[in-house]
Amino acid sequence: MIPVALTIAGSDPSGGAGVQADLKTFTALKVYGMSVIAALTVQNTTGVSGIMDLPADVVSQQLDAVLTDIPPGAVKTGMLSSPAILEVVVRKVREYGISNLVVDPVMVSTSGSNLLSLEGIDDLRRHLLPLALVVTPNLAEAGVLTGMNVAGLDDMEEAALQIHGLGPKYVYIKGGHLPGEPVDVLFDGTDFSHIHGERIQTRDTHGTGCVLSAAITAYLARGVPVLEAAQRSRIFVNNAIQNGLRLGRGHGPCDPAGIQEE
Repeated sequence: MIPVALTIAGSDPSGGAGVQADLKTFTALKVYGMSVIAALTVQNTTGVSGIMDLPADVVSQQLDAVLTDIPPGAVKTGMLSSPAILEVVVRKVREYGISNLVVDPVMVSTSGSNLLSLEGIDDLRRHLLPLALVVTPNLAEAGVLTGMNVAGLDDMEEAALQIHGLGPKYVYIKGGHLPGEPVDVLFDGTDFSHIHGERIQTRDTHGTGCVLSAAITAYLARGVPVLEAAQRSRIFVNNAIQNGLRLGRGHGPCDPAGIQEE
């Protein structure tokens, strides 16, 4: 039977990030993808200009519809831009006993738009992170979650320690915005693993964070252990960036759809 994964996130009409990027990633990794839309965004390669949250009860009904019919092997969350939606997701994760949960704590877009309120950040920290198997903040998100300035490898490890204290079993901090060759940090509560990437000179990186968390989710749905899932997902993202598409007037999308996994 084919592995199944679910994404709970916002929709990107330009196709480069959010639910669209997640579903492309699931398909490339031979996983059947399902999606629950939490918000509609107005965005393209130049930035986000608007967000409309779906009613929380509609999000709840979508979750019931898929979770009662096709149980996923792993679930990821992306942009959950209102406290009401976040509360629904927390309740349903508990109700359905979802254990393979990947939380991508989307707070700020690449172009600088706020995607989560201060109340939502507090709710994410207190209620959603304790349910996560893996949380995947970038440097800025790790800084918001900890109150730190995360500006180097030592900071990433300290931030991972602090975020792990909030309840997730694994913390994966993405170091792609640091100078030099990119290094990510995975912390399992005991040991740190450094996962090395490749610095690719391109501006076509729209959706990379979504693709990484979706790839981890897909590998978990396939039964791959977390460390191996993280390592393989980093390679997958490298390839997606290498194959980035020169589309639009801003940051074009990376391309997970065309990758043939080795």
